[in-house]
Amino acid sequence: MSQYLTGPMKMGPVFFLAAFPLALGAQTQASVGVGIGTVRYAGGSTFSAGTISPAVLRISPSFYVSAGGSLSLLKDGVWASQARADAWVALPQHNPAGPRLAVSVNLATSTRSDGVASGAGAIIAEVVQGRGGRGAALGVGPSTGVIEGAPGVGALHLRARGWWLTEPAQLSLSVEPVYFAGAWYTDVAAGATVDRGRMVGSVWLSSRLSAAYGSKGGASAALQYFVSPTLAFEGAVGSYLSDPFQGLPRAGFVSAGVRMHAAPRPSAAVKQILPRLAPLIAQRRGDSVVVRFRMDAQRSVAIAGDWNSWQPVPLRALGGDIWEGAFILAPGTYHFNLFVDGAEWVVPGGVATVPDGMGGLVAVLTVL
Repeated sequence: MSQYLTGPMKMGPVFFLAAFPLALGAQTQASVGVGIGTVRYAGGSTFSAGTISPAVLRISPSFYVSAGGSLSLLKDGVWASQARADAWVALPQHNPAGPRLAVSVNLATSTRSDGVASGAGAIIAEVVQGRGGRGAALGVGPSTGVIEGAPGVGALHLRARGWWLTEPAQLSLSVEPVYFAGAWYTDVAAGATVDRGRMVGSVWLSSRLSAAYGSKGGASAALQYFVSPTLAFEGAVGSYLSDPFQGLPRAGFVSAGVRMHAAPRPSAAVKQILPRLAPLIAQRRGDSVVVRFRMDAQRSVAIAGDWNSWQPVPLRALGGDIWEGAFILAPGTYHFNLFVDGAEWVVPGGVATVPDGMGGLVAVLTVL
């Protein structure tokens, strides 16, 4: 147990940004970064002469899956790697205005060719309440960690988080009490991310509060500058708290690199138009409301929104590329996306959109 508390693990590479702009409408985003970086901690420092860091994100209105990592060449031919995977799934809800149940899974590993490997994981079940770019969630679940050659550890993990999305910024706050090795500590993190023009920037403040383990803080800032729709310079500087589950010490870092994206970033001109678009206005037909879309689909188009627990409902083909749906909805504002050919989530063009809280967009529907 002392290895987890004293943090014996040597620090490896610097995690590069792998950031995804908030206003992207694509449902799959992938990139790879190359660069250099250095980490300084109480036991010494490491410098990476070369780091490669791939990242991928897949999102929909009810789930996301992301993975990223880095492989670095350090001094004396030492290789170090880090990896992280995150998944979040919202369960179907029967009341569109009520809370949603969701489950998140987080996994992380660290290895060095001159040291030992470590890993950590957490599963959190949470209740989520949100609409219109604002929300909050409360969750609980187990966390675990393992260091090669040492017995594993487990802990009770509580989490409360909130977020507010408004073009072009995202604000978030999380409070996470953890019962680790017979004592509590609480991690508090607040962050702001801004996506404007060619730049994506973020600032994070974090603190660990504990009578048993001591209190400490950290801060970091990161910036991406797109020189083309698929190429960005990126840099980050700051410090982060120790990871007791992997025995990683508190450290400061600096990194710089270039990131290549698989899909082009929308131009600033397109992004400036989006906020001026009007919501889709549903047409009345008796007791129902009707929506129509012009969509180039081979087999099918379905609609999913916050009024039907984000479960795709098929639209009716009217011929050509016109698709129609009729629903019974009370007057109000709703959010939706389209599911095309049973394989791809699509944000309809020409309709006002808002961030969905997971890096994508959802369209706005108004029922009068």
